Amino acid sequence: MPDGFLRIVTLALVVLALFFPLLAEAGGSAYLVPSASRILIYALAAVSLNLLVGYTGLVSLGHAAYLGVGAYVVGILSFHAVEGSTIFGLTGTVEGLVSIPLAILFSALVALVLGALCLRTSGIYFIMITLAFAQMMFFITVSLERYGGDDGLFMYAGPNRLGPLDLSSEWTFFYVCLAVLFAFLLFCRYLVGTRFGRALGAIRQNEARMITLGCNVYRYKLAIFVIAGAGAGLAGALLANQASYVSPDLLHWTRSGEFLFMVILGGSGTLLGPVFGAVAFLLLEEYLPVLFDAAGLELLKEHWRIVFGPLLIIVMLFNRRGLYGLLAGRPRQ
Repeated sequence: MPDGFLRIVTLALVVLALFFPLLAEAGGSAYLVPSASRILIYALAAVSLNLLVGYTGLVSLGHAAYLGVGAYVVGILSFHAVEGSTIFGLTGTVEGLVSIPLAILFSALVALVLGALCLRTSGIYFIMITLAFAQMMFFITVSLERYGGDDGLFMYAGPNRLGPLDLSSEWTFFYVCLAVLFAFLLFCRYLVGTRFGRALGAIRQNEARMITLGCNVYRYKLAIFVIAGAGAGLAGALLANQASYVSPDLLHWTRSGEFLFMVILGGSGTLLGPVFGAVAFLLLEEYLPVLFDAAGLELLKEHWRIVFGPLLIIVMLFNRRGLYGLLAGRPRQ
């Protein structure tokens, strides 16, 4: 398939996204708009993870921790705003222009601390320590009884305001998520094209050579770790506003695994691959059980991942560039 086909598919998806709420409303399927917003949020989280996996060669199983931190910052600030109490001497807020930047900041700070420790390891040890820290963060949120503990925290004030924008409107929230994803993609495109981004690519290809050349590899990896954590925190803030609810499940390692699946399925190391992967993963999650139910396959309806797993393996065996590679065709020599 020529590269032109990929451009056509990408353009078609962009046009569909721009007019999706209108088309869904016209087709009597307005309930699909929140589902589309969820896809955009998960795509944002997958793109942020791809900065680690695809561009730096750091496979993390703890990326959901930063998603959860971002969500809990928004939820806790909303809780204190409703209660009229303070946290660390600060009042709560339901203003998104305050809570969302704070969610990004706290996620970045947590990523800085955990990254400083995790990046002292490599290979399988790095994967396992990111998993361990993510589970530690998971159990910390479970222990927060004032904020719901294992039951989670409801945002009784509803979604945040975002200046003049009302995020309780499904259309408004969809376009905010679309704009945020587009802006983050542009940022990632710029980032990987800079000297910093090229250094990350060199580290992924041959870290030992970069160390020999005098490159401070640890500093580069820690910087991208923090940036990726901040991106996941932004996704978490949006997810909290969509559901008006946060829970420890957002931090569970299985969610990190889902993000990793999205990156691999879509094509790691590509700009749009994780977006394709998120769309495919969530559509399969939504409609595979429906198809199996229609076919009378009750076992597969409950355990649809039995089919999804082999699909992922097939993609990896026959095209390591994932769906992006299938659409783009063979890489140019």
